[in-house]
Amino acid sequence: MLIDATAVPADRGGVGRYVDSLVTALDADGARLSVACQPRDAALYARIAPGAAIVPAAEAVLTRTARLSWEQITLPRLVKKLRADVLHSPHYTTPLANPVASVVTLHDATFFTNPAVHNPVKARFFRAWTRAALRRAELCVVPSRATAAELAAAAGADRDRMAVSYHGVDPDRFHPPAPEEIRAVRDRLGLFDQPYVAFLGALEPRKNVPALVRGFTEACGARRDGPALVLAGQPGWDAQVGRALHEVPHKVRVIRAGYLPFGELAGFLGGARLVAYPSIGEGFGLPVLEAMACGAPVLTTRRLSLPEVGGEAVAYCGVRPGDIARGLRSLLDDPARRAELAAAAQLRAKEFSWESCTAQHREAYDRARHLHR
Repeated sequence: MLIDATAVPADRGGVGRYVDSLVTALDADGARLSVACQPRDAALYARIAPGAAIVPAAEAVLTRTARLSWEQITLPRLVKKLRADVLHSPHYTTPLANPVASVVTLHDATFFTNPAVHNPVKARFFRAWTRAALRRAELCVVPSRATAAELAAAAGADRDRMAVSYHGVDPDRFHPPAPEEIRAVRDRLGLFDQPYVAFLGALEPRKNVPALVRGFTEACGARRDGPALVLAGQPGWDAQVGRALHEVPHKVRVIRAGYLPFGELAGFLGGARLVAYPSIGEGFGLPVLEAMACGAPVLTTRRLSLPEVGGEAVAYCGVRPGDIARGLRSLLDDPARRAELAAAAQLRAKEFSWESCTAQHREAYDRARHLHR
């Protein structure tokens, strides 16, 4: 099979972690695999998938327009040249004139069900390509039952042509951290001995960060020696987070940490008093799973796929600031509950592996071949 990894962003967010981990596990499983990628990623894929054929895109494909042109014109020729029998497009878009079996990953359905939390141009783009994928691909992979149900209801997707495959978690990267890992992150962020509540993800409307900031202020504004709130992730597309931060009183400490390297994430998540992820809706919710694997007590919402990930091993709250404030207070005031959640989270996280995800993808590839024939 050929995996088109040219849409993977340089910062290795959730899509990057999914594609990189899938490629690694497929190669380790002995799959006959080719990977088309950005030139900047060729060395990475050669290292993590030494048995695969790595094909850097010859053209400059850094912009979305250039990458789409390459995908529609050059990628079908590459499929024929490599004699692939399955093309896996892991991020919504796929060649409209694909000569072989097509598998497309659709990561979530909120472009249909809650378009207001997305950039309008991005929402239109991904709605159009989701419909195209559902129409043209032999099979679409989705990361949760909730996403499959939402796509069936909102876009008329055929449930028989969708395969649910949960993401995994890398235990080498996401694990209960050693004290020195926690100390390194604390010192770099200027926290030192101050406890903190962690958030990891893009600072965009869907993640509900403004409500988190306001809920945290309500919960911790009157606390003596209260925790800091640390927001780790790339900035989003609107100004709501900035407005919420402008409202924070001086006695409440909120840190915008920006992008954190992979090597620091275990220390960051596992060193937190708790991890708050009050998302309005997710296709999967990888940061929740990664925080669980690091032994962090997690506060999240019951929206869409998040209960499929967290089960009974996380605490839940609503999406409004007052709901988040109540959830934060409850956990911050109850060390025993936090310890109980941390232990349960580690056990549940072990149920999600990239090896299991890969086995499900291989079944999807075989099914797509059959449907194509």
